[in-house]
Amino acid sequence: QVPLVESGGGLVQPGGSLRLSCAASGVRFSSRNAAWYRQAPGKQRESVATITTAGRTNYADTVKGRFAISRDNTKNSVYLQMNALKPEDTAVYYCNVWGYSDSYWGQGTQVTVSS
Repeated sequence: QVPLVESGGGLVQPGGSLRLSCAASGVRFSSRNAAWYRQAPGKQRESVATITTAGRTNYADTVKGRFAISRDNTKNSVYLQMNALKPEDTAVYYCNVWGYSDSYWGQGTQVTVSS
């Protein structure tokens, strides 16, 4: 099992920003795609943003223009910069790293947007 360690979650007011980090170990990170998912209470887990090995990104319509996914292969890490946060962004955020034959998930980090 490849550990994915997430950090950066917390409580923020509407309109605020947070930056999530996910560090991978024990795997050739540069050859794997990465993504952030989220799951709100009572809802299914949904894809928020993805980044390929080539750096190509894709976003859910609900976060386009507000969130930015990036990666640093030298640090085996993927990031999610979240701006203009809304209460509906409240969820547990999960990091996912996958290749042709494997897929790994982090333990999740709570993001709460509330005044």
